[in-house]
Amino acid sequence: MTSVLSRRNGMAITATTFAFAVTMMGTTLPTPLYSIYAAKLALSPLTVTALFAVYAIGVVATLSLFGRLSDEIGRRPVLLVAVACALLSAVLFLLPPSLPVLVIARILSGLGAGLMSGTGTAAVIDLFAPERKATAGTVAIAVNAGGLATGTLLSGVLADLVADSLVVPYAVHLVLTLVAATALWTLTPRTVLNGKFRIRPHRLRVPVELRGAFTRGVLATGAGFAVAGVLTAVGALFLVRSLHLTSHTVAGFLVFLAFAGMAIGQLLGKGIAARTALPLGCAGTVVAAGFLAWALSATQLLPLLVAAVIVGMSSGLCLNAGIASTVEQAPSAHRGEISSSFFAGLYSMLAIPSIGVGVLVVLTDLRTAGLVFTGVVAVLALVIGITERATVRR
Repeated sequence: MTSVLSRRNGMAITATTFAFAVTMMGTTLPTPLYSIYAAKLALSPLTVTALFAVYAIGVVATLSLFGRLSDEIGRRPVLLVAVACALLSAVLFLLPPSLPVLVIARILSGLGAGLMSGTGTAAVIDLFAPERKATAGTVAIAVNAGGLATGTLLSGVLADLVADSLVVPYAVHLVLTLVAATALWTLTPRTVLNGKFRIRPHRLRVPVELRGAFTRGVLATGAGFAVAGVLTAVGALFLVRSLHLTSHTVAGFLVFLAFAGMAIGQLLGKGIAARTALPLGCAGTVVAAGFLAWALSATQLLPLLVAAVIVGMSSGLCLNAGIASTVEQAPSAHRGEISSSFFAGLYSMLAIPSIGVGVLVVLTDLRTAGLVFTGVVAVLALVIGITERATVRR
C-alpha cells in the first residue's frame, strides 16, 4: 500500500512540475522574437519594454487578487486554470501579430504565471514529505527557472531554423500545454472544495517572525530579477542595434544563461545557510552589474554573457535563501499566500525597472539608460548585502 501511495505521489509531483515548467516556458517564448515584432510592427524600445512589463504587472495583479485562493479551494483547480491561461496565450500568439493581440496574449501569460508561481511552489512543497521541505523548495525553484530558461532558448533556436518564426514556437508550446493539462487532470489528487471562490485584494500578510527575512529576501532576489527583466525586455534590441547580431538563437541564449544560472545558483545554495547565501548572492549581483556596465560601455558581447550567468547564479542563491527562510517555514494553510506574496514582490521589481529603462531610452539612448540602471541595481544589492550581514551579527 505504501509503495502504491508513493508511486501515485511521484506521478503527481511529475505532473505538477511539468505543468509548472510548461507554463513558465510560455512567458519567455516571445523574448528572442521582440526584435522581429519591433521591425514588423514598428515598435519603439519603450513599447517593447511596456509590452514586457504588461506581463509582469499581470503576474503581480493575479498574485494580489488570487494569492490565497489555492489555500481556500485547493491547489489542483488553480493549477489547471494557470495552464488554461498559458494555452489561451499560445493561441493568441498564433494569430496574425498586432499590438493589441500581443498585449492581451502577454496579459494572459502573466495571469498563468501569477497563478502558477505561488500555487505551483506551494503545491510542490505540499507533495513532498515534511522532512523533505528543503528538497521540495529546491525542486520548485529549479522548475520555475528551468521553464523560463527553456522557453527563451527553444524560441530562439526555432526562429533561426524555421521560416515561420512567429508561429512554430507557439505551436510547440500549445501542444505542451495540452499535455500538461491532461497530466494534471489525470495524475494529481482531486481537491475537496471547502472554501469559497473570492476575488479580493491580497495584503502581504507575513508572520511577524518572518517579515525581516521576507523583506531582505525579496529585495535581494528582486535586484537580480531586475537585471534579468531588463535583459529580457531589451536584450534582443541591444544585440541587433548595438552589436549588429541578428541571430535569434543568441538573443534566446542570453536570457537562457540568466535563468539557467538561476537554477544552478539555487542548487549550489542548497548546502549553504540562508544567512550566508543572501550576502553572497548580493555580492554576485554587484559583480554582474559591473560586467553589464562593461558590456554596455564597450559594446561587447562576452561581458554581457558573463553578466547574465553571474546575475542568474546570484539570484538563484538569494531566491533559495528567501524561499527557505519564508515559504518553507510557513504552515501549509498559509503557504500559498506567503509564496504568492514573495513572488508578487519579485515580479514588481521585474516590471518597474524595465519600464524605467524604456523611458530612459526615449530620453537618452539604450547605452546610457543601461548604465544608469546598473548603477542603481549595484547600490541596492550592496545595501541589502550589508544589512543582512549586520542582521546576522546581531
